[in-house]
This record gives sequence, structure tokens and C-alpha cells, in this order.
Amino acid sequence: MTTYRYLPDTQQDQEEMLAFLNISSVDELFEDLPGEIRLDSELNIPDAVPESLLSKKMHQLASQNKNANNYPTFLGAGTYDHYIPSVVNHMISRSEFYTAYTPYQPEISQGELQAIFEFQTMVCELTGMDVANSSMYDGFTSLAEAASLVVASTKRSKVLVSKAVHPESRAILHTVAGGLGYTVKEVNLATDCTDLENLKEQIDKDTAAIIIQYPNFFGSIEDLAEIKKIADIEGAILVVSANPLAMALLQPPGKLGAEIVVGDMQPLGIPMAFGGPHCGYFAVHKKFMRKVPGRIVGQTTDEQGRRGFVLTLQAREQHIRRDKASSNICSNQALNALASSVCMTALGKHGIRHMAQLNFEKADYMAKCLEEKGFTIMNQAPFFNEFVIELPCSIKEVNEKLLEAGIIGGFDLGNDYGFENRMLVAVTEQRTREEIEQFVKVLEAVING
Repeated sequence: MTTYRYLPDTQQDQEEMLAFLNISSVDELFEDLPGEIRLDSELNIPDAVPESLLSKKMHQLASQNKNANNYPTFLGAGTYDHYIPSVVNHMISRSEFYTAYTPYQPEISQGELQAIFEFQTMVCELTGMDVANSSMYDGFTSLAEAASLVVASTKRSKVLVSKAVHPESRAILHTVAGGLGYTVKEVNLATDCTDLENLKEQIDKDTAAIIIQYPNFFGSIEDLAEIKKIADIEGAILVVSANPLAMALLQPPGKLGAEIVVGDMQPLGIPMAFGGPHCGYFAVHKKFMRKVPGRIVGQTTDEQGRRGFVLTLQAREQHIRRDKASSNICSNQALNALASSVCMTALGKHGIRHMAQLNFEKADYMAKCLEEKGFTIMNQAPFFNEFVIELPCSIKEVNEKLLEAGIIGGFDLGNDYGFENRMLVAVTEQRTREEIEQFVKVLEAVING
């Protein structure tokens, strides 16, 4: 049995290499480096241990995690516990997919290219848009890329983003804006949705885009048609960050006036995995087709008239002059995009709609159960699979008590919004009636002492 999985150089190996180089020690290899910047002590890391002991230790550490396989979870806020058909993992585990890189050579990459093409097609169907790219890192970076595209296209320098957009999306947006030199202004909330009066006050002729989340961070469904009317007053572009699963039930943003729709495919076929990796999508109307970041796969025919697929548009800096590039995104999430494609195919149109309907109905059922027990639901607009509940005590304390009872609680809105004693609760199709009622029962016991 070998002690280590990867065999290190033995003392004899090192001596032979030093002799070949005609030096007496490894330190001589680094003599050209100034002494003041060289490490003169051992690295502060543990000594190597045999593989069997290391594996045992890592399993012990991993077992301390509280995960959705063992605990019902009501934590959402951007990453959700959804059903994933078993065929998804089977397909993405095939070596021709999980080892694939950018399909530069179409003649040997038809499987990968077709998978991406089908992904783009299904994203367009869900969002009501004309064109979608072959995926991006996640929904957060997709949103920031959308803002940058609009600023570059309109030559305007201000973007308005609702505070009901995910806090991490807004944080990344501010970071990207700082580098590219445009201004981001946040639109206030009217309880659980965007304050349309505040939006009207802030929009002007320098506004490139209005960015809205649908459903928003609190689970509430924004009035996109009304927001589109406000955008049109000054010719601003409506950018919508949309949950793809919700699109199976709600009117697609493309039908309500959105000109760019972005989001995260995690609800469809991608496991939570403690927060990532995810897969962003980016869909537009035709007028923005040539400015979409990343790449687009197109369908064509070969010399013999057979159906084939190729990389059609690539507006990234590796393929065109840097000053003409609309993005510096240099990769995508093809494997996770494939997972979403397989998931959507396995569920089918009726299956996805049924799944979305369950999210809507189960969240509604839980909210009514809580109201019957005297708890206050803060959402005034219809909500999808998340809602906000107000409690008379610390959310951190409540979540600790829920965890003791074997339940993963919701998201503390005091962290990002300063909404003390308010919890964002997520209810997906995975939650059973028994789990929902157990949550309500434990919460009632915690509050009543």
C-alpha cells in the first residue's frame, strides 16, 4: 500500500536532480531572488499524512455540515433545494461532456455544440426572448454584464437598480460600474416591491437601464408592464433578472417589454452544493444580438445538407479587438448548462409548469399556516416561492432553535437590508406538508417560549 496518492520526490530523486544541475542544494535555485523577500522558515502548514487518515479526517469534517439531504431547508435567497431528475447526473458525468472545453473545432464537437444550442433554445422559450448565449458564470455576473452592455450601447452613464434585486447582484454591479466608469443608483422599496414613484423621480435622459428582479429578492412579483412604461418615458432599457423556474408559470419578461433578460439556472438541474458553481443565462432581443457577452452557438448545414452546429457569434476580447469587445468574460458554464438542459428535457413543458405551480402553492400554504398562528407576512404583492415573515425576536436565535429541531431556517434580512426580526422563507416543491407544519409548530413554540 502506498502512503500517499501522489508520490513525492524521494531524497535520492532530489540528489540526482541537484547533481545534474551541478548545484549542492535546492536553495541555490533561488539565489537570484533578494534575501529580504525569500521565506527563511518552514511553511506554517501541517505535515503530510497518509491518504487513508486524510480521507477519514475530511469525512469527519464534512459530516459536521447540516445539509438538505438530512434536514428540510427553508433557506433560499438565491440558491434553492429543487428536484433534480437522476438522469441529469448520469449525463453530465459522461467523460465527453465533463472534460470538454470550448468547442473551437465543430467537426469534433457536435455533441457539445448541440447541447449548448438546445440550452439557448429553451432559455429563449422560457424568457420570451429572441436570442440567448451559451451561458455565463452565474446570475449575478450576468446582470452586471447586461448593465455594461446597455451603457456601451446607449452611450448613457447611469443605471437604476431596484433595492429588491438580490444584494449580491447589486454588489457586483457596483464593482463593475466602478471599473467602467458609469453610475449606479438604487431605487427604494415600497414594502416588498420597487417604489415606482421613486423610480419616476430618479429616471432621466442619462438613464441607460432600469434593472428589476422577477420575482424579486423577497419573492414578490413586480409589475413589469408598469415599469416598462416608466422606462419608455426617457428611452431607458428594461433589464430583468428572472428566476427561470418561475417563468414556467408567470408571464415571460420578454412579453412584458424587457429587452434583456438574465438570471441563474440553478433552480433547474443544478445542485445547491453549498453555494456554487451556478450557471447564468443571458437573453436579448435581436437588436442586441451582436453585443451579447460570451458566445452563441448557431445551427447550419454542411456541404451534404446535414444539420450541424457551430460557434456563430463571439463578442469577447479573445476573438475581436479589445476596444470593440463588449465583455471580458472568457468562458462559460457549459457543463451546468447541460445539466439544466437535461433537467428541462426530462421534466418537459408540463413537468416544469407543474413544478412551478407546486412552488407557488406550497409557499402560499405555508404563509397561510403562519398567519393562522398570528404571524405577520410582510408581502403585499403575490409571491412565488419565497416570502417575508416578521418575528418578535432575533432571527439568528430563531434559526438556532430551528436547527436544534432538525430544520434549516430562512434568511436573516437584517444582514443586507437592516430589516431586524424579519426572515425570508423559501418553500420549494421539495417541502412536504409535514415539514411545513413542523416548521410552523417549532416556530410557534420558540416564540411562545
